[in-house]
Amino acid sequence: MLLPNTVPSARRRAGTDPVPWSRHATFGKPAPSLNEPVEAEAGQWPAVILGGTHVDLMGFDDAVRVIMAGASQAGPPLAVCSANLDHIRHFGTGGRWSGTLDGRAVRWLTLIDGAPLSVQARRLTGIPWPRLAGSDLVEPILAEAEKRGHRVGFLGGTEAAQHLIRERFSAERPGLEIAGWWAPERSVIGDRKASHKLARDIAASAPDILVVGLGKPRQELWINEFGHLTGAKVLLAFGAVVDFLAGHIRRAPEWVADNGLEWAWRLMLEPKRLARRYLVDGPEAYVRLRRDSGVGFRTGSASRPLGGAAAIDVPGHAPSHAPGSFAAVGQPADVAVIVVTYNNADDIGPLIDSLRPDARTATIKVVVADNSPDHRTVEALGKHPDVMVVRTGGNLGYAGGINVAVQAAGSAAAYLILNPDLRVEAGSIAAMRQRLDLSGAGMVVPVLLDDDGSVYPSLRREPGVLRAMGDAALGSHLPGRPGWLGEMDFDAESYKYAHPVEWATGAAMLVDAGVAAAVGVWDEQFFLYSEETDYCRRVRDRGASIWFEPSARMWHERGGSGTSPQLTALMSVNRVRYAQKYLGRVQRGAFRMAVLGGEVARINKPGHSQAAFALLDRRRWNSLPAAHRGEAKPASGTVIIPAHNEAAVIARTLESLREVLDWGTVEVLVACNGCSDDTASIAARFDGVRVLEVGEASKTAALNAGDAAARSWPRLYLDADIEVTGDAVAAVLNSLADGPLLAARPAFRYDTTGASFAVRAYYRARNRIPDNLRALWGAGVYALSEDGHRRLGTFPTFTADDYYVDGLFGADEKAVLGTVPVVVRTPRSAAALLDILRRTYRGNAQQDAASGGGSGPRTLRQLLASVRGPLTAFDALVYAAFAAAGRRRASRPHALKAGWERDDTSR
Repeated sequence: MLLPNTVPSARRRAGTDPVPWSRHATFGKPAPSLNEPVEAEAGQWPAVILGGTHVDLMGFDDAVRVIMAGASQAGPPLAVCSANLDHIRHFGTGGRWSGTLDGRAVRWLTLIDGAPLSVQARRLTGIPWPRLAGSDLVEPILAEAEKRGHRVGFLGGTEAAQHLIRERFSAERPGLEIAGWWAPERSVIGDRKASHKLARDIAASAPDILVVGLGKPRQELWINEFGHLTGAKVLLAFGAVVDFLAGHIRRAPEWVADNGLEWAWRLMLEPKRLARRYLVDGPEAYVRLRRDSGVGFRTGSASRPLGGAAAIDVPGHAPSHAPGSFAAVGQPADVAVIVVTYNNADDIGPLIDSLRPDARTATIKVVVADNSPDHRTVEALGKHPDVMVVRTGGNLGYAGGINVAVQAAGSAAAYLILNPDLRVEAGSIAAMRQRLDLSGAGMVVPVLLDDDGSVYPSLRREPGVLRAMGDAALGSHLPGRPGWLGEMDFDAESYKYAHPVEWATGAAMLVDAGVAAAVGVWDEQFFLYSEETDYCRRVRDRGASIWFEPSARMWHERGGSGTSPQLTALMSVNRVRYAQKYLGRVQRGAFRMAVLGGEVARINKPGHSQAAFALLDRRRWNSLPAAHRGEAKPASGTVIIPAHNEAAVIARTLESLREVLDWGTVEVLVACNGCSDDTASIAARFDGVRVLEVGEASKTAALNAGDAAARSWPRLYLDADIEVTGDAVAAVLNSLADGPLLAARPAFRYDTTGASFAVRAYYRARNRIPDNLRALWGAGVYALSEDGHRRLGTFPTFTADDYYVDGLFGADEKAVLGTVPVVVRTPRSAAALLDILRRTYRGNAQQDAASGGGSGPRTLRQLLASVRGPLTAFDALVYAAFAAAGRRRASRPHALKAGWERDDTSR
């Protein structure tokens, strides 16, 4: 039987092992002294799996010998880390960084540090193994480096701590050659470009050994990705060793360490920093240690072949087409890009353009499955003849659209599924393909960025009862809570390094073709929401891993698409559908109650009451959005368009209603009020449009005249310069005819084309204020049911009719539907915007004075809450400046007598 050092603690010095075990002793050879070189090619030692992570088993002297041998050898550098319960939490089974220390660019040597691991190793092997803490190993390593003339560098700790170490070394180790001292800010370590520069700076100092004390897991992750660029032959991930060397941390007494109580000693000294590690995260890691540790030795070797560095060539097909163009569908390709669209005419072009740089170095083909009810998206794609477009014949949802596109795409090495509103940064597809190859993954997901450059938290954990309960109780609060209490991963560290994940939002996913074939089609029962959760679960069930790759970056332009009670309900219902598919009876019942509890807790917010009722009554599931083929059913009702001298835009608006007019079930009225131009004659040219002549130039008079002439319900009130699709009209009218809602509007988006920089900043900030996206006002269109209109009566003589109508209904009586967004063209100049704001605030002030209400403080709070970085802060500042100027102008005495301010810059 091979025996390691049998002392319970490794707080010793080289050459004092009472029962020395050496890998050379395996072959009956005497153990060499520390001064004797050790050839790593001959070195192998036992290794086990502790808590799901590979751990090498060796004695104290052997560890020092192997490390010092690495400092004299060529080839990939040797990286050394110590495994304790915190290491298992990060890198073991279920840990965020499980599988990341893959040894591609460095060779990893993982040593036992922690009494529970030492005990577990003895339990598995029957042999006592010592604890090899970095704080114990560093002194003999430095002593050997001084003897052999190795250059040593220190990365991590504070400049003050490093200064104390320099003073100590000048007295105690005058012969130790120091390569350099580096104390970077945490922001540097988390930034890829800054880390590359730091590694180059270190390499310029030519260290043989680099002591890295950045804290776990940051130091291991940094070494794994950038260590080979530093030029160091040995990198020691030794945590707080810099503070130990500086004397900032007191060592535990010998009897404390020997009895496995060093954790309690450190907790006593640093309770604020270590309480969570030892008292909250520690027990979970201990469960993993006992559950996921393996008997049977795996052969460990710090010299095992590792392949090349990170920059490897990914094999692919040689492009047989013009650089930057896409391959034909029938041609084999490295990547088939799959996009599902639903009225994304304005989004799809920029996405296609952003894909072309990667098409210069790889064979890429693009297939778009269009679920749109009209032809605008297909027409926009007409500018890209090398893109294949498949009309699905209805709205099949995201999953159904993916299935159609993948089938049409034909053969490819991988399928890249993208949302149509993404912009792909050049090189991202290559980075994802490289990660697919490096990690042997089945799927790779990128980092998603919002338009202000902030990282969107796209990574998720597998749904479960405890996580559902945590999300129900806390929502987005306490983002730093343990992972078992929430699905979303809010930790910024998770988005800085590549690592396996359980699932991610379906906006962007690169799937290996072999894995896609094994997993099969996407499950169309989910239609929208949870379909990616299901697909990722099936990928993992096939034994494939899912990796996050931070060097692949994609920009997600999320605008004012609004919300819908039906979509809110569908999101919760699909979570329950997922639980029913994968959880046992008791678990899925508990999961459903947890989701229901979350909806009840938010019952006062739009859509959550509908979600709660849907969870209580399964019969309501049939009324939620689902896949359908063929056009949406025609609706019935009335569209009323007040128009005052709108000859420049009325034809454009009525043209957007062409489909509605063709139904024959919706009457369209144009109420021309005080018109002195050709508005009436232009409107009369459209078959099915009734034109009303109102003598008074008053929007209120036009609205009331339209109501008096209308014959059917519900009624949709549409500004003359707003374009709306038939799908949106049908969704709004049907929601008021079939459901409990009294008022609704479609989603909208701002078109800032041609607007000044300041105007665009104002509307970006406005898009981030929740009240602006939830209210009926601001879109230039809203609708009322007959019961809703009964509450209104006639339109009062206030300026802002939509603001007034919005105030008549509670959150559960009105809704913003997730339809095709209507287009709201914004003013182009700051002066025009100020005129519109003066009118808006004047009308709001009149109504607030009459009702005693007002939303100013709430809007300010939401504006401040929207600030997440310098860009959003700038936008918020611009918004506040315009709002203040608009309110000031509206409050002037002459403003009350002002005429109707209209924006002509966007007409």
